[in-house]
Amino acid sequence: MGGLFDVSSLEQEKTKLEEITQKEDFWGDVNYANKTYQQLKNIQKKLKTYQDLLDQVDIMIELSTMEEVSITDIEKLQVQVQELEIDTLLNGEYDGNNCYLEIHPGAGGTESCDWASMLLRMYERFLEKNNYTYKIIDYQDGEEAGIKSVTLHVVGDYAYGYLKNESGVHRLVRISPFDSNKRRHTSFASVNVTPEFDLNIAIDIKDEDLKIDVYHSSGAGGQSVNTSNSAVRITHLPTKTVVTCQTERSQLRNKEIAMELLKNKLYQQQLKEQEKLKKEVSGDVSNIDFGSQIRSYILEPYKLVKDHRTKYEDTDPEKVLDGDIMPFIIEELKIKQ
Repeated sequence: MGGLFDVSSLEQEKTKLEEITQKEDFWGDVNYANKTYQQLKNIQKKLKTYQDLLDQVDIMIELSTMEEVSITDIEKLQVQVQELEIDTLLNGEYDGNNCYLEIHPGAGGTESCDWASMLLRMYERFLEKNNYTYKIIDYQDGEEAGIKSVTLHVVGDYAYGYLKNESGVHRLVRISPFDSNKRRHTSFASVNVTPEFDLNIAIDIKDEDLKIDVYHSSGAGGQSVNTSNSAVRITHLPTKTVVTCQTERSQLRNKEIAMELLKNKLYQQQLKEQEKLKKEVSGDVSNIDFGSQIRSYILEPYKLVKDHRTKYEDTDPEKVLDGDIMPFIIEELKIKQ
């Protein structure tokens, strides 16, 4: 049983978190302390589950000599082992964090804007099915259809750990609903996932390095959220990093949320510059065009979703686009592990 997966990573993370909780200033930041304490409790729960599974295996071995073990019992145990194995794969430094998920259309104009909206729906269904809460903090309509960009704040256990490998270019092949000649089109959209870091991180952001614009908010489908200039766009001039927020009616609150997102993005960029942490945060998104995709969703002339990193495939793209992407996520986690 012990050889089925490596539980040592859980033990190491438990030790690390226990050391953090024993520091004198641990409760100085109550939000950070509560989050760390909850992570420690989750790991302790996983380790207890692991021990319980070992006990069940011992019992089954004894019962098997008396031919009292059913196929159903074995299958239930296999499911439990697989679930715990997945948990042990989520051992990155930031895997337990909340995250921001962004979607941007690429080459293809209206087609790609529509494809970006399909991806948004896919991730919303995935989050709902897996009991994550999320909030759209920025939404920009496409000129004719779909979306220009969208940013979600995702909250829940291991949100970043599960979604981090979704970063990259996603490719769609289908008969275009916008083409009167019913020709096949290829569209691209990029996904970028950023962990939500501790907001006490030291990031030096100078006022003179920021360009702040305000504009009217607009909701999904072009519906007006309000008529005041409450939406905020912040550009960090040295890095050309742009963040936007229009989720609140208050311009001040939108600015605060946008600054939090900017702080996370700049911190992530710092981490990427450190070689030892490059594989622990979301990688740079490739050019949004042909040949750079991480996953293809083919609706015509046949039906197939294929991940180009793991070679994992599913012949039911409608099911995948309805949020059933966990098998793809698990395969990528296994490869990275």
